[in-house]
Amino acid sequence: MSGGILSGLRVLDLSRMLSGPYATMMLADHGAEVIKIEDAGGDTSRKNGPFREDDPDQDWAGYFVSLNRSKKSVRLDLKSEAGKAALRGMVRSADVLIENFRPGVMERLGLSYESLSTINPRLVYAAIRGFGDPRSGASPYAGWPAYDVVAQAMGGLISVTGADGAHPTKVGPGIGDVFAGMIAAFGILAALRSAEATGRGQFLDVAMYDAMLSLCERLVYQHDFEGIVPVPEGNGHPLLAPFGLYPARDGMVAIGVVDDAFWQSLARAMDRPGLAFDPAHATRAARRANAGAINAMVSAWTAGLTRDELAQKLGGLIPFGPVNDIAAIFADPHVAARGMIATIAHPEPGKRPWRVAANPLRFADAPAPGPRPPPRLGEHQALAAAAGPPQPLAPQALRRAFGAFATGVTVLTTRQADGTPRGFTANSFASVSLDPPLVMICLAKSAHSCATFAAAPHFAVNVLAEGQEPVAELFASRAPDKFPRCDWRPGHAGMPLIDGALAGFVCARHRLVDAGDHLILIGRVEAFSETAGNPLGFFRGAYVPVGPLNTNKTGENHVPA
Repeated sequence: MSGGILSGLRVLDLSRMLSGPYATMMLADHGAEVIKIEDAGGDTSRKNGPFREDDPDQDWAGYFVSLNRSKKSVRLDLKSEAGKAALRGMVRSADVLIENFRPGVMERLGLSYESLSTINPRLVYAAIRGFGDPRSGASPYAGWPAYDVVAQAMGGLISVTGADGAHPTKVGPGIGDVFAGMIAAFGILAALRSAEATGRGQFLDVAMYDAMLSLCERLVYQHDFEGIVPVPEGNGHPLLAPFGLYPARDGMVAIGVVDDAFWQSLARAMDRPGLAFDPAHATRAARRANAGAINAMVSAWTAGLTRDELAQKLGGLIPFGPVNDIAAIFADPHVAARGMIATIAHPEPGKRPWRVAANPLRFADAPAPGPRPPPRLGEHQALAAAAGPPQPLAPQALRRAFGAFATGVTVLTTRQADGTPRGFTANSFASVSLDPPLVMICLAKSAHSCATFAAAPHFAVNVLAEGQEPVAELFASRAPDKFPRCDWRPGHAGMPLIDGALAGFVCARHRLVDAGDHLILIGRVEAFSETAGNPLGFFRGAYVPVGPLNTNKTGENHVPA
């Protein structure tokens, strides 16, 4: 899958700056077609910098290049009727739309989720906001603007970061935006999976405040379990020791001891084997109670050695690593082995490529395609022009064409949750696989029993025989007394089986897939029966004989689990 695991997914990205673009970067890196919808000034991050010396016109900000590689750009004025119409046209063929405006902006533009979903019911609409969307909980801060530092501050992260309570410190990277973007990317893929099965997209939203609180989950249980208000712990850990940063002769290193076995290994490495089983140090609880003394002792030992010397003693023995700056990261063989610095070709001939952090997610059978250059503003404007409504097909002629091939006739049966049998006639049935044994049926969304079959854990496919035209016509109707008017019996899992049918397959639900005005229901065969005879056919709207088949097999069979 050279195009990436998300190849074929189309995303309209109305977001800007970091949170939304980070979410769509994750999707674009793995093959999704991400189309940035920008106004005349473009995404704000286009002018954020930094700029290279070979870019005197400041066209390519590092901020923008890193987050918007492999994307496309269409320029639209969403305050104009023409721009709104163009966006609505693009929504018809989109799988996802994402924006990070404040609540109410898209509604005032006449582009709310509710209005766009009437154009494309499968649309997954993702919103990232500082304090969430009122649809899923109206925050008193809903109208407040927010950036990363606000989310870090209000979501609790800054309250536990820094040397001590008097010096709270913001985390360096924009984690308030980035983590919300990661959650949004997960939500988009989860909603797409639902839409694939049901044909219905949905609105999803992520509040940056909420994402930070989720990231700081430890604060919640500490406050609940111990009744404390956690404060910054410097480079240590409130529950574990030794766990944190320790000085080396030429920098800092990280050590994380949780298990007692790691403490024993560290004690031996420090040439203090007696500490391994000393009651004041041997258990996690004892080390927590004596954290100050233990951290001081470990610091005194590490300070006498270089980072390389510590790596030789502790690397692979306990959780350990040097504190790397970006120069050290560029030189680290791990980064080279994992391909974590990606190279993007510059779109202007002769200029050196850009280097950015690569996507860390790897799929064994679907490697990510190499990153492409970010787009110039409006570079792909033709995509908007080509997004007009599709030319309608003549429905009656199409129906006649679809009827140009003969099919068998089946009655699909199941039971409601209260045990009431349900069934209807269907002409779309096919075997899919022998190992595992799978069959496929098509459910018209307009069918009275569609929702029942879509939710049922088991169903049966009854392949009708010649002479069972009355049964087919009965189950093609909406008569409330179908089952009292035909002969049937309960089969495996209690599923109704029609007497006289040529074959019957009792299936467990395997997968449901949306297919336009139908749902495709795939079932795993758990039991089947067959009798001698010829199948009833259907051709151009009429029941027809199919012809003699040589079979003498009868009886019921069960498929091994």
